[in-house]
Amino acid sequence: MSATLVTPHTEAPAPALAPRERETLRHIAAGRTYLQTARHMGLSTHTVDAYLRRIRAKLNITNTAELTRMAISLGL
Repeated sequence: MSATLVTPHTEAPAPALAPRERETLRHIAAGRTYLQTARHMGLSTHTVDAYLRRIRAKLNITNTAELTRMAISLGL
């Protein structure tokens, strides 16, 4: 008989976020609104919304609480 190496299941690492996506996530996780985030970053609210849609898709996250938890785990 041959021995089988069994490794514990680990979650896949989160996909890399672009620098502006990380910055957007940091602002939203800090409790800022889309408008506040947009003004601070020099963007439109539509761009902030687009960044957040991409972040949610990359991280498979559906709500702001989960986004905040992810931001904390990423050290943002």
